[in-house]
Amino acid sequence: MTTNTTIGSSGTTVSQTLLDTMNGTNSSTSSTGSTSSTSGTSATDLQNTFLQLLVAQLKNQDPTNPMDSSQMTSQLAQISTVQGISQLNTSLSSLSTQLAAGQQSQAALLIGSTVLAPGSSISVASGKASAFGVTLANSVSDLQVVVKNSAGTIVNTIDLGKQSAGTIPVGWTPTDSAGNTLADGTYTITATGTINGQQATATTLTGATVESVVTQSSGTAGLVLSNGSTVGLTSVAAIL
Repeated sequence: MTTNTTIGSSGTTVSQTLLDTMNGTNSSTSSTGSTSSTSGTSATDLQNTFLQLLVAQLKNQDPTNPMDSSQMTSQLAQISTVQGISQLNTSLSSLSTQLAAGQQSQAALLIGSTVLAPGSSISVASGKASAFGVTLANSVSDLQVVVKNSAGTIVNTIDLGKQSAGTIPVGWTPTDSAGNTLADGTYTITATGTINGQQATATTLTGATVESVVTQSSGTAGLVLSNGSTVGLTSVAAIL
């Protein structure tokens, strides 16, 4: 049941909902004694309610001792700010959705392409090695790539010498340290960089073909590679 309260000498009536808002409550009691939630708690509804309270306050203030409305006005401004932030969040969410859709379209263009992404395995078949490379965070005075077979034995060390920071694709004929052609199979690579005698960060990259595009749990596009892994667009270091 909705009730009204009369305030001031002018007989201005204020609804129970308005009083609930002013008193910080959010429920009203029906004629049967049950409690129900008061509707209209959005930023716009609260803004309108505060306007009503402000008008009622101004109508019923004592002219010789006017009430201070600065606090209510400040609260109204805060509600407007919250409403603006809410609208901004909605706009950003919409923009994010559009960007994600555009990212999916761009990623689809890579299907069939060979890319370099973080990995440590390369394959050798018919005297040819799959593409690989190294990413350096800093320039190094010497860069070496160690190749190991499935048993963990070092079969060759590739000395790439001085290299600048960035992504370095490596072209290599798969041979052992004696120059013999390596047998077909899967090999592991590790990279070590040196800066003034100190070890530097070096990340190995392996090449694979992009087979399809999927949406990852984060909502971003993921590339499904021919080596069985799935990587994000930002993980692709090079497109060959």
